Amino acid sequence: MTVKLGFVVAEFNRDLTYMMEIEGEEHAKFLGAEVVDRIYVPGAYDMPLAIKKMLKENKVDAVVTIGCVIEGSTQHDEIVVQHAARKIIDLSLEFDKPVTLGISGPGMTRLEASERIDYAKRAVESAIKLVKRLE
Repeated sequence: MTVKLGFVVAEFNRDLTYMMEIEGEEHAKFLGAEVVDRIYVPGAYDMPLAIKKMLKENKVDAVVTIGCVIEGSTQHDEIVVQHAARKIIDLSLEFDKPVTLGISGPGMTRLEASERIDYAKRAVESAIKLVKRLE
């Protein structure tokens, strides 16, 4: 069985999320999975609605989120990641399908973010493992 993945990708910090997306897709192919759907959203905070739409359409076995939240001068980055992550977990449980967290941050600089583009790769691997183990 080929695992069918959906990617929900944040456009904010696109220079970094682009590299994350490419690395995630290459890793999916390496592991024998296929990215069959993709939705681009403005930022990580905007992901839950796109995830829900993707899960409702029932074309994917799992959803991989790809985003990058860099620290600013306020606690905005912490709020964004905390609330997005909570809703992502809720959607996974609501639809009984893996939704994995490939969002790097909060509390990191742009340099640290560039060193963490492998978060997408890890999220892809987690999604595939969960689909296969929960079949």
